[in-house]
Amino acid sequence: MERNLDGRIALVTGGAEGIGLAIVRRLASAGARVAIADLNRTALEPAVATLVAEGLTVAGFPADISEPRSVHDLAAAVEGHWGPAEILVNNAGITGGSTEVRDFDPAVWDQVFAVNARGVFLCCQAVLPGMLAAKRGRIVNIASIAGKEGNPRLSAYSASKAAVIGFTKALAKEVARDGILVNAISPAVIQTRILDQVSQATRDYMIERIPMGRVGQPEEVAALVHWLAGDECSFTTGQCVDISGGRATY
Repeated sequence: MERNLDGRIALVTGGAEGIGLAIVRRLASAGARVAIADLNRTALEPAVATLVAEGLTVAGFPADISEPRSVHDLAAAVEGHWGPAEILVNNAGITGGSTEVRDFDPAVWDQVFAVNARGVFLCCQAVLPGMLAAKRGRIVNIASIAGKEGNPRLSAYSASKAAVIGFTKALAKEVARDGILVNAISPAVIQTRILDQVSQATRDYMIERIPMGRVGQPEEVAALVHWLAGDECSFTTGQCVDISGGRATY
């Protein structure tokens, strides 16, 4: 793999498993020093150990991205360890389960938005000072095709991912002349453990709408993130790039 990220400092949230872990491995294999932020210590510690054993430069940082103090401490810890983050991948997210709107618990709705939307905002806010000072940075926010099209029984998830897309476009315009590129990607169904959080009926609904007739793989998402995080991505900002097997219609 091309080592086009040699020496760069990357921060990946929700990086201990699933899509996040694939992204961490891809960026680290390209030469980046990758800080893995995750709330799940049980997954974080073995993930770090495995990647270090593979010869990759990574470090683990337990964090709750929905809490401002935790995010502030995370950014400070990464900066103290290696320096300010030059690449941020906002990957952490939750679905909130499969429930119709009429039965949806407002507390769960708030939790989904706290992680999926506020967490993205807080992490961007925390790393922006370093990127602005360096006049360089790449931010990639993991949205979802649900944020474009809406999935039934996933109202909070769909709405929160739509918020991520709108936030991405707004932030990208703010920093477009500061050397910082901000993009989102919208995966369709990807083969990860997060699928366990939704019903079989919801899974079937989503997969049936993918023209390629299959789910995506975490490594396919990681490859797209890698390009958006590198210098070859130089005139693309404020975009939501689909990785959906053809599902997206706009």
